[in-house]
Amino acid sequence: MGRMKLRLLLPAVAPLLFAAACATTEPMGADPALRGSQDVPFDPGAQTSPYGLFLAGKAAMNDGRSAEASAFFDRARAASIDDSGEFGDRAFVAAILAGDIPAAGRLAPTGDDSQLVLKRLGALTKVALAIGEGRGKEAQALLATGEVGAPHRAAAALLGPWAAAAAGDKEGAVVRPEVGGDRLVDVFGQLGQALLFERAKRYDEAETDYKALIGLGDAGVLFIPDYGGFLERRGRWKEAADLYATALAKYPRDEGLQAAAARAKARKGAPALPTVRQGAARALVAPAASLVGERAHEMGLAYLQMALYLDPKRDDARVMLGDVHVAMKNTDAARAAYESIGPKSSQYATARSKLAWTYQTAKDNETALRMAREGYEAAPTSDEASINYADLLRANDRYAESAKIMDAVIARAGESPDWRLLYMRGVALERSDRWPEAERDLEQALKQQPDEPELLNYLGYSWIDRGERLGEAMDMVRRAVAANPKSGAMIDSLGWAYYRLGDYRNAVERLEEAVLLEPADPEINNHLGDAYWRVGRKIEAEFQWNRALGLEPTEAIRKDVEAKLKSGLPPLKPPAVAAN
Repeated sequence: MGRMKLRLLLPAVAPLLFAAACATTEPMGADPALRGSQDVPFDPGAQTSPYGLFLAGKAAMNDGRSAEASAFFDRARAASIDDSGEFGDRAFVAAILAGDIPAAGRLAPTGDDSQLVLKRLGALTKVALAIGEGRGKEAQALLATGEVGAPHRAAAALLGPWAAAAAGDKEGAVVRPEVGGDRLVDVFGQLGQALLFERAKRYDEAETDYKALIGLGDAGVLFIPDYGGFLERRGRWKEAADLYATALAKYPRDEGLQAAAARAKARKGAPALPTVRQGAARALVAPAASLVGERAHEMGLAYLQMALYLDPKRDDARVMLGDVHVAMKNTDAARAAYESIGPKSSQYATARSKLAWTYQTAKDNETALRMAREGYEAAPTSDEASINYADLLRANDRYAESAKIMDAVIARAGESPDWRLLYMRGVALERSDRWPEAERDLEQALKQQPDEPELLNYLGYSWIDRGERLGEAMDMVRRAVAANPKSGAMIDSLGWAYYRLGDYRNAVERLEEAVLLEPADPEINNHLGDAYWRVGRKIEAEFQWNRALGLEPTEAIRKDVEAKLKSGLPPLKPPAVAAN
């Protein structure tokens, strides 16, 4: 059926970093046997020359095997007469992307032949390494040289107070960092100052900072656990409980707040104040998240690896690491990151859910569902885990089970569930042939979001497909297309609506447009074949049906197409109504 595919509802220097590890630099006249095709495996034992090791490292990096690449590049650098320049740069990049921060610190580029962006990242790496090894004065001295320049000024500023703390510089540790106009440094610098004031037992000043952070409008919720933890550590349990209760009134399904509220109510188990290493790790996670949000994936990956070196228990950073690897299409590395998070972690359900999608994308549906179920069973009241499991069930045509999971999610949401939840359940119910219930959910969702194109498209098409409320439904589908004129799926819905109404000329026109936008969609190609048949273009119809068969259709579409290729479409019946 021609509906919109339901989606799961829930800086410029980066290319230089990855290019330093992956760029092809062989001269045009080089021996073809040494040109390093990515398809040719390298035998580590057979590669003994610097250039052979270099090519092996490049092939490993191209395949996303950063740890192997690091070893190859390091051996190439050691075997070369000159251990600086390209060999050294690539060895450093491979080491940091693999998370081997001690090796990356040792290999940090310093020579004149090295790229400036890598020398600056290398300096930042050495700062993180020095903090991690308790060499705070060395970290402070390196920051003072200015070698950690753009684009790392925010990270350097946020690490500065923690370097001072590691050096025993009590006054330097509580100086709030500043980078002109950088809001991230302003906010997370104040968080670092609050934590370091607390470490220095300057509690009044710490509390002033914590209160300022929770007063940052909607963003303030991020820092409720920090201020609440401070209150708990001070034995101010009732104040902490009241703080969490106030936040939960606005964010009732926030699982972190729920856990904190339960802890405060029990008056035991206050979260420990972060160590210097842990504080420095958190200082790096914030700019890492910013870089990832800007799609600077390689640089964000480097920051995350430094953060995990400083605090291996930061599972939120480990989840983000997996996300970056997914974005970089390094599936094995992404799975390794997600799988490294154990069942006792608060991030386990999230990691399992994300792991499931790596298998779904690879068409290993059985494993995907098992992983999603494990995440759901580990946290059955988690909306995130439940929604993810329901969405995977839907993606695998297990609609009744998906609807049942969404029943519990919507029940927990109270009297006014979010429209996205109603939409998800409505789709599952409709696909389970429970139309009256589905219609109720979809109409309720549309009342919340009357201009939402996906809702307009899905509900409007559903009515057309059933021959109900045709004028209203056609108007809804047209509004959806007007809002998303480049959506092949929505234009397919409009074209199929014309088809169902017997307006085959307009159906062909719209479905041809949809196929141009979504040429690999088997359903749209199937629809266009039907429209061609109805206007007498039977050779073209058979071409489109055959094309649909070659595009991995669902079993239902495959059976439908095979029957039409054998016997064509049945004779026309009078349309339900003339198209407008």
